[in-house]
Amino acid sequence: MTENRPVAATDEELAAASTECAFVRICRAGQVPNGYVRRFYAETEHGQLELALARLDGKAYATSNYCTHLDCLLSSGKLQDDGIRCSCHNSVFELETGQPIQPPATEPIRTYPVREEDGQVLVGISERDVLEGGPRRRRPPAAD
Repeated sequence: MTENRPVAATDEELAAASTECAFVRICRAGQVPNGYVRRFYAETEHGQLELALARLDGKAYATSNYCTHLDCLLSSGKLQDDGIRCSCHNSVFELETGQPIQPPATEPIRTYPVREEDGQVLVGISERDVLEGGPRRRRPPAAD
């Protein structure tokens, strides 16, 4: 299905997009226990961004939710000592840098700066981040 995919930004739109990050509240710190990865959607003034939020050794990490090998959801994967493992084909990515450390993936995943304040997890997201990495799947509508 392609109707959920955003329209690709033009080169001109990307060139004009701001790279300045604004920190956006993603969740409560307790929603991502140590050793787990969860999917969240960041709502920004520029659009929506789908993230995999992980906590390893007490530190929170935010990455794109899509493996660069075949677009599988990283939030369905598992954390291990050296990174996040994709559940589809076992690619492993380093959480800090996004670099692939085990094939078949050869391209890095996007990573985002994370802060924790007052029991909340905030992720730094720019307009360019949203244009380049907008969600492949939109957040489902809230139940009434």
